[in-house]
Amino acid sequence: MSESQIDVILVTGMSGAGRSTATRALEDIGWFVVDNLPPTLMTNVVDYVAQRTGSRKVAVVADVRGGQLFEELRESLAAIKTAGHDLRVLFLEAGDEALVRRYESSRRPHPLQRDDSLLGAVQRERSLLSDLRADSDIVIDTSNLNVHELRRSIEASFGDDDHVALRATVMSFGFKYGIPVDADLVADLRFLPNPYWDPKLKDLTGLDAAVNDYVVASDQAQEFLTKYAELIDLVEDGYLREGKRFVTIAMGCTGGKHRSVAMAENLSARLVKSGVEVRVVHRDLGRE
Repeated sequence: MSESQIDVILVTGMSGAGRSTATRALEDIGWFVVDNLPPTLMTNVVDYVAQRTGSRKVAVVADVRGGQLFEELRESLAAIKTAGHDLRVLFLEAGDEALVRRYESSRRPHPLQRDDSLLGAVQRERSLLSDLRADSDIVIDTSNLNVHELRRSIEASFGDDDHVALRATVMSFGFKYGIPVDADLVADLRFLPNPYWDPKLKDLTGLDAAVNDYVVASDQAQEFLTKYAELIDLVEDGYLREGKRFVTIAMGCTGGKHRSVAMAENLSARLVKSGVEVRVVHRDLGRE
């Protein structure tokens, strides 16, 4: 791909066929998503996003919510190709029965319903989109897919080797300030010797080498790090299979200053070596 070329996906299709799930999946694997964009602005927005964010992968959502503007879509797609960008059209499809059932369960009106019946609106939309569907690069029928299966289809079609790993936030915290509400996994490190009771270490933190060495010196600490990294490895495939790409691992000690900080840093280093994308957060450090 040349420096000026941008990968562009047009996400379109039947209302209720899973656009929200598809766009979230695209965002999770590194695509910059622009939703409900007037087609005439597509070329300018693609270039603007690439210039301002540095992203070379832009997904644009356009559908019948755009009303008459949607009719200008073909010209915009031609302009994208003329500009030298790599354009693919993803069309999300579903049968009439599945779409009617989804709208009835959500109790939301179809964008074309107006005075027509729900089924009539679905059929009219299908007619309006027939030519676009015929020209699409990828058509995914979601009639019998759950959200996890749709995500996997999107990832298989548009993912790359840079975004196959689990992304983890390893967060240290102090139990006296409460367990993080967004934690997926919580580890209690209060079983380890506490540097707080050593006068030389009390005022230091787990980021200091002396405290780190004190915390990880024991066989228990080393065994914990090994087995907890193995636990993450065990659940990683399952998380990814179910569409869960982000996990928060909370590691707590009494005050969130010594043991949890040191162990979070050490666990993070091990996870990085195993291919997990890691962000480290010390929630309560400096709070006391």
